[in-house]
Amino acid sequence: MLDFLHRHVLHNLGLKLISLALAVGLWLAVARDPVAEVAVDVPIEFHNIPPSLEISSENIPRAQIRLRGPERVVHRLQASDVYAEIELSGVKPGERTFDLTAQQIHQPSELEVVQVVPNQFHLNFDARLIRQVPVQPRIIGTFVSGYSIERVVVDPPTITISGPKKHVEAVEAAITDPVDVSGDINRATFTRHAYVSDALIQVADPDPVRVTVIMQKAGVTSGGQPAKSE
Repeated sequence: MLDFLHRHVLHNLGLKLISLALAVGLWLAVARDPVAEVAVDVPIEFHNIPPSLEISSENIPRAQIRLRGPERVVHRLQASDVYAEIELSGVKPGERTFDLTAQQIHQPSELEVVQVVPNQFHLNFDARLIRQVPVQPRIIGTFVSGYSIERVVVDPPTITISGPKKHVEAVEAAITDPVDVSGDINRATFTRHAYVSDALIQVADPDPVRVTVIMQKAGVTSGGQPAKSE
């Protein structure tokens, strides 16, 4: 019996006691770390969308992710630590419904995804279209008595836009920021940005355009025609 105790219990007793103390300490540290939950609102990232395709849905959903794990990890969590990812390679024009599950969520390894809202979402896709549209200046102001606009010259007269095909085809013209000609009686040139109000359409060249407004005195030119763009 003494030989058994000496061989299996007392042998390297110091190391065994240290190991036991470390194990107990680790267990206590884990046992004292309470579990917490947190909800994080994150954007959905879309990867590998075909270059000839555009998302034509006006509202892109966001995801609310509920996570559970050690309270110390939850307290250190940053919004950038969590994101949802959807693969779009091979998608074609039309409507498509996507599942959003824990497998599409990236989060710190110590945290567990317990809920994803929504768990499905719907998107529309359309072919990308690029075309030029005329620039229509927006002239405002109070004219000097006896004067009117003879001519308006826009440089460049067109801009290039791109976006979902149906949205781009519906655009008749790009509009400039207001051009106030109050008090002008001769020729005045203004620098303004042109824009398209549809948020899904991009202006290829965002540089401003030059709008030249040429005034005329009443009766100087025939016809008294209203302002035109060139």
